[in-house]
Amino acid sequence: MLRYQTVPVTPFAQNCSIVWCDETMEAAFVDPGGEIPRLLQVAQRLGVVPKAIWLTHAHIDHAGGAGQLARELGLPIVGPHEGDQFWIDALPKQSAMFGFPPAEPFKPTRWLHDGDTVMLGRCTLQVRHCPGHTPGHVVFFEAHSRRCFVGDVLFAGSIGRTDFPGGDYQTLIDSITERLWPMGDDVVFIPGHGEESTFGDERADNPFVGGT
Repeated sequence: MLRYQTVPVTPFAQNCSIVWCDETMEAAFVDPGGEIPRLLQVAQRLGVVPKAIWLTHAHIDHAGGAGQLARELGLPIVGPHEGDQFWIDALPKQSAMFGFPPAEPFKPTRWLHDGDTVMLGRCTLQVRHCPGHTPGHVVFFEAHSRRCFVGDVLFAGSIGRTDFPGGDYQTLIDSITERLWPMGDDVVFIPGHGEESTFGDERADNPFVGGT
């Protein structure tokens, strides 16, 4: 069964999730934006075996620590979609702009596309391409646990920003309504910032996508 622990990192309080299969203890870091020593301490305490880094998108607070973590542990970087290549290329500029530690450059080991899957031990997660916040944004959905790691597509009571380069409001709304909602109202989502919620609660009350 899939397990996870969310660890807010960086001055932007970005939710890095350590996810693992409770049978094999194989783990992945979802969006390690920074504070790598802290993430490694949590992983050690949990007793998991890191196998991969998964990225929803390449903004600095989500991807800033990926290069360092991949280098230190010899891990593959999986995701996001190629649409975020320009954000990866701009990571050094992003880190300087927002006062983050210098981000190590990296090339993803594997790009992700809509309909792909990623695996941890005996757990399989479905990948959906959900552009709008960034062109290459993806989410990770695990059907048995009814959990979805959505990055900055959707938040409790809000949605991702679309005023950054490559963002588009209507594309984001379409991603939410056409890619997320069909997963089911009971699905609990882990956003890139803030508290968890369910798709059903957001369909009912979110001021941006409520009633869709």
